Amino acid sequence: MENTIELKKYTNRRLYDAEQKKFVTLNEVTEMIRNGKQIKATDAKTAEDVTAFILTQILLEQAKNHHALLPVSLLHLLIQYGDNTLSGFFEKYLQQIVQSYLNYQFSVDEQFLSWLNLGSGLTKSAQDSLKNLNPFQSFFDGFSTKTQTDTSKPD
Repeated sequence: MENTIELKKYTNRRLYDAEQKKFVTLNEVTEMIRNGKQIKATDAKTAEDVTAFILTQILLEQAKNHHALLPVSLLHLLIQYGDNTLSGFFEKYLQQIVQSYLNYQFSVDEQFLSWLNLGSGLTKSAQDSLKNLNPFQSFFDGFSTKTQTDTSKPD
């Protein structure tokens, strides 16, 4: 729970962070989340959990600034079927899909960095040898030779 920030939402739409003892904006809450924090927001009057509402509000603000959040066809489906059909999908699978995508992206980035580091640790002669192993080098050399002869003035 140390990673969770408790917020109180007041009727004037203001959010109060009791730990910091101050009101916070949606932008500040967004930064908290980007920094790895979780939030739990409750209505100050009714004690109802309004976390999903606050998170949705943040997403809508971001969508307003970028003019799109989700594809239009998906938005139509969400409105058409509402909570009945798609909420189970979102609850069970969408989080797993996004997390899998992020894990994959991280592993590809790590692999690419390791390739870059592998090349930087090689000696000059080893790097030259690897360049000579390119099976397409003669093919590309043919283009560069042809381009040079094509650009010369005709007789």
